[in-house]
Amino acid sequence: MQTILATLTSLFQQAALSVYPELGLSQAGDQTEVTVATNSQFGHYQYNSAMKIAKSLKKNPRLIAQEIANQIADHSMIASLEIAGPGFINIILSAEFLSQSIDLLLRSSSLISLPPTQKIIIDFSSPNVAKEMHVGHLRSTIIGDCLARLFEYLGHNVLRLNHIGDWGTAFGMLIAYIEKQALFDLQEEKEVALGQLMAWYKSSKKEFDENPEFKKQAQLKVVALQNGEEKSLQIWRMICGISQKAYQEIYDLLDVHLHTRGESFYNPLLSTIVKDLEDKGLIQESQGAKCIFLPGFVNRDGQPLPLMVQKSDGGYNYATTDLAAIRHRIEEEKADRIIYVTDAGQALHFQMIFETAKQANYLNPTKVRVDHVPFGLVLGADGKKFRTRSGETEKLADLLSCAVQRADQILQEKDEKRPVQERQELAHALGIGAVKYADLSSHRVNDYTFSYDRMLRFEGNTAAFLMYAYVRIAGIKRRLNVDPKQLMEKFSIQLKHSSEIALGLHLLRFEEVLQLVVEELLPHRLTDYLYQLAEKFHAFFRDCRVEGAAEQNERLLLCEITSKVLKQGLTLLGLKVVERM
Repeated sequence: MQTILATLTSLFQQAALSVYPELGLSQAGDQTEVTVATNSQFGHYQYNSAMKIAKSLKKNPRLIAQEIANQIADHSMIASLEIAGPGFINIILSAEFLSQSIDLLLRSSSLISLPPTQKIIIDFSSPNVAKEMHVGHLRSTIIGDCLARLFEYLGHNVLRLNHIGDWGTAFGMLIAYIEKQALFDLQEEKEVALGQLMAWYKSSKKEFDENPEFKKQAQLKVVALQNGEEKSLQIWRMICGISQKAYQEIYDLLDVHLHTRGESFYNPLLSTIVKDLEDKGLIQESQGAKCIFLPGFVNRDGQPLPLMVQKSDGGYNYATTDLAAIRHRIEEEKADRIIYVTDAGQALHFQMIFETAKQANYLNPTKVRVDHVPFGLVLGADGKKFRTRSGETEKLADLLSCAVQRADQILQEKDEKRPVQERQELAHALGIGAVKYADLSSHRVNDYTFSYDRMLRFEGNTAAFLMYAYVRIAGIKRRLNVDPKQLMEKFSIQLKHSSEIALGLHLLRFEEVLQLVVEELLPHRLTDYLYQLAEKFHAFFRDCRVEGAAEQNERLLLCEITSKVLKQGLTLLGLKVVERM
């Protein structure tokens, strides 16, 4: 089913061409702008293009608006059109059209129309091996998962890549230290916690910085690892295994699924990348290092900014790996779109990676779309980077555990008689959901302040408020014991009251919002929509009696489609839907 916005855009484009054929199809299309009305008092949608047309045709914009409005005033979906200001057209849709559209949506097998399938690669989470995940990984993991869920829902082939840091000097350092201290016997299986591994890493780093002989040994271990020495590989596999086990516990808590592919995967490709860039004349030497200098990229002093692909000692770095990765994803994985979800501090890095990929002919933007999805910091109540009371970066496992515990306390205070198992399951859904929703409901490019108290509230723009709206509908259906499928055989949705119309119209905008998120990659567009949906449902429930009303059956069907959209929206955010609270 075509969205209302798309239908109106096409309708007004045809009307403009009918009145002013001299515009031509291309110009008329470029100048057709229909938007959701910012104030419901002035209509449902707004046509904003009369001023643009007036400028190109040198005519009065209000006259142009009126002539275009006259062409479509009698259309079945239009209740009324009003010329406002310098030439805006306020559009009010007919209640009959909205009733038919929302009833059709209820009966359809899908809430959306599926676009042509694409191969989408989303690179997100990406912790470093031998280090614990902390709150800084939270945004990448949650945002990336939400985008992956959305593209999967739209029918695309999505590869969720966890590009972990599992290669380089740090591993030579750690392997050398483990061997030197004989910390564990490779022939015996020993359970080593990630915390212990981190302690070894810190000790190895200290010795690397202070002991020239150890530094030399660590560098040799990097070479040994790159050359496939079995003993070094054994220790490396153990290190990776310990880390991945710890990460998986976090992903299980968050209900996030990823395909892990570390930097090590691309290591065999790095020398080929450098040679290819050299052959294409893109590399210049700078102080013994091989660099790429891209036009328009300068440092704070206005000097050309290098993208280093090989260090003076022959080693490679992140840029080399990222270039190998983007080439592999395009040429081997056949990606149609690649999305990188990282902190905003890496924005310049990815700009340079994308531009280099274009210069090297790995990336053709007309065939493959690449996006960097940057996000801000998670802040504490003091406005600084979120940390524990001891001053350390908050561990993600501790943060999630605390959210669940606090949710459990709130639920226990609300209903002491609730069975323990039921309360704990609900606390998990609410606690984890609250953390996710608080993150996703913030504009991702901005920093946001982490607050358990605010995110666990049952009012306002929170996970609990949305979950309660769904639960409220579930409760209505339980009390009335009515099968919606049986109702649909005899009744259809009829939108008459203003609150019914407002709710129905908002439900019909679901696909429009998903299309917007796909384009802008801003999950808060969806959270804003769902929050407004919950508010409009509560307003409808307040203004329009359901149980025992003459319109009970029709309004139950409106409740049913509301619950469907709410459930799907919450699922796309990665929140667990519950039937009782």
